[in-house]
Amino acid sequence: MLIQGLLAVSLSVTGAPAAAAQAKTDCAKVKCLALTFDDGPGKTTPALLDLLKKERVKATFFLVGKAVEERPAIARRAAREGHAIGNHTYSHPSLPTLFDDDILDELAAAQEAIEKAVGRAPAMFRPPYGHTDDRVRYLAAQEDLAEVLWTGTTLDWDLRDAKKIKAAVLRLAERDGVILMHDTVPATVKAMPGIVKELKKRGYHLVTVPTLLRGKKLEAGVSYPE
Repeated sequence: MLIQGLLAVSLSVTGAPAAAAQAKTDCAKVKCLALTFDDGPGKTTPALLDLLKKERVKATFFLVGKAVEERPAIARRAAREGHAIGNHTYSHPSLPTLFDDDILDELAAAQEAIEKAVGRAPAMFRPPYGHTDDRVRYLAAQEDLAEVLWTGTTLDWDLRDAKKIKAAVLRLAERDGVILMHDTVPATVKAMPGIVKELKKRGYHLVTVPTLLRGKKLEAGVSYPE
């Protein structure tokens, strides 16, 4: 699925040298795919970062504010190593079930926690569970946040089996795709070496969401992929 997108996010909490290097990847000319991870940072996130660094590929992390407060150094490392960072709320509630002020508080508190840890506030958010609606997006726009969903989800939190998770990723992989996983699921991290190896073999360039979106301005309150 072709995704419309953003240059603004490319400057949102990514390490400058690494982000600049990946910006040279032209996803209009090569086959790109964005691997995204929700709910972290967690205990297994460092192992995932080690693997991504070894393989010289980038990913996008949608961070929970409370988890960032518990592990700020891991969030800082992810940003420093060139991965894109997004807001995944402060405490991971279903946003449409909340009052307006509570939605704003969830987004703002996560923005504050992430900015404190990594030095920049994100320009994108992902609603927990994918639960969203026009009201959520309208309120997110007040925090200057665009919504980023996905083209395919592995349901790794339910599978919890490395072989099944790898199979799910390979089944969902498509050019300009955005795949949802969780760096807090140990089986996902265990599956990643095989996933990266096979995706590279298939000709995919594994990039951040900002790189995938090819430099077009992301609009706050708008949902991507369209």
